[in-house]
Amino acid sequence: MKKPLQRAWEHASIYLPVVLMAMLAMGTWWLVRHAPKPLQVQTESALTDDPDYVMERFSVHQFDGSGRLTNVMTGTQARHLPKSDVLEVDDVRTRSIAQDGVVTVASAQRGISNSDSSEVQLVGDAEVLRTSPQNPSQPMRVTGEFLHAWTNEERVQSHLPVVLNRGKDQFTGDSMNYDNISQTTELNGRVKGIIYPKNQ
Repeated sequence: MKKPLQRAWEHASIYLPVVLMAMLAMGTWWLVRHAPKPLQVQTESALTDDPDYVMERFSVHQFDGSGRLTNVMTGTQARHLPKSDVLEVDDVRTRSIAQDGVVTVASAQRGISNSDSSEVQLVGDAEVLRTSPQNPSQPMRVTGEFLHAWTNEERVQSHLPVVLNRGKDQFTGDSMNYDNISQTTELNGRVKGIIYPKNQ
């Protein structure tokens, strides 16, 4: 005949898993109640105009999927502004090489670009030089105090005076709209032009 203590232990051991599960559930509930709250994701209202990162005397190289160099950008300082998601670059210099071999070099005292570089503003001593391998003796140069470019649409605009050179020919205007896809340039305001004969 089993001893009373042994019988009591056998009866208690039947309920032991249930008691342990209940204790585990209570412990989990206590941990959840007293655990620190997760950090809130930074909301747009909390973003400021202060830069979230700064680069000094930098050089950025971009390559396409085949490893071909497509773009190089350098500057003395770059600041990313998270609120507007733009990149400001001092003494910006860029060199882009298209698949057809056209090389575009741009420079300015300051450059402002959106996150995917599809919209770029060049401010102060702005210059864009475009050279085609099919016609290297006729590069196109646009200079002015402000140039606004949409790279995907291949458009450049300025509401300020510009000087446009194509080879030796030179044109000036108070504002400009240039569309590379349609191969049209529109100069407005006081427009002047000097066109040299082809044999010179």
